Amino acid sequence: MKISRVLNNNAVVVKEGDSEKIIMGAGIAFQKGKNDVIDQSKIEKVFVLKEEGHKFQELLSTVPEAHIAVGEDIISYAERQLGMKLSDHIHISLTDHLTFAIERLNQGIEVRNKLMNEIRILYHEEFKIGQWALRHVQEKLGIAFPEDEAAFIALHIHTAKMGDAHIEDSIKKALILQEASDFMLKDLGVSISSDSISYHRLLTHLEYAIHRFYENKPFHTLDDDMLKIIKKKYKKGYKTAQSAAAFLQQKYGVAFPESEMAYIALHLQRILENI
Repeated sequence: MKISRVLNNNAVVVKEGDSEKIIMGAGIAFQKGKNDVIDQSKIEKVFVLKEEGHKFQELLSTVPEAHIAVGEDIISYAERQLGMKLSDHIHISLTDHLTFAIERLNQGIEVRNKLMNEIRILYHEEFKIGQWALRHVQEKLGIAFPEDEAAFIALHIHTAKMGDAHIEDSIKKALILQEASDFMLKDLGVSISSDSISYHRLLTHLEYAIHRFYENKPFHTLDDDMLKIIKKKYKKGYKTAQSAAAFLQQKYGVAFPESEMAYIALHLQRILENI
């Protein structure tokens, strides 16, 4: 393979037929130029980003190489920990995010993640990877991020894990979860630790319910007799579940059937019993 364009010491563009590929590897472009042959032994990663290839090329040629290297370290670590290959888009989104996060921190601007508790609970594996990433950034770049940044990184990893290209979808779902759980607890008139098992179970159930709605998958069903029993026995929880469902439908267009409200009522009942 011959080099079409050098992006930095560790990344080049090559052409194969009608397609362009980005080849990455430590020192792969050192003392190399256009039309030089690539040392195959130095190839670590190959990308074909059809729609956003030019954006990735621009990032690789303008972002500090140390930031790119750290971003790739985080992605490789995440893939090992999760035992899967992440969507190629993360090589753009995470590198871009890290660069802006570092710039903000250097300017004394600290961005808080209001969804950190929800992300920590729902995307536990990804959050742990985010925590590792913070240690790695400090070790390699001497930059100490607040823990909120672990949640931002976790969202990027979760988005890539699900095969999505847009982190906005993950943020929206996490925001819906936060607003739904806050609404329910306020409606019940209770306060509960975000570390409690009952709260974890409620959030996890809500996540699956919201996922089923957006993926247009069938909800769990309940027979009519069981539904009547739950409505009668757990009136307070069911009323709150109904109110929350109406709130979500009005604000986000998320619709839950009666059976789903009943399952949510069971989780709310556990919370009431454990106060």
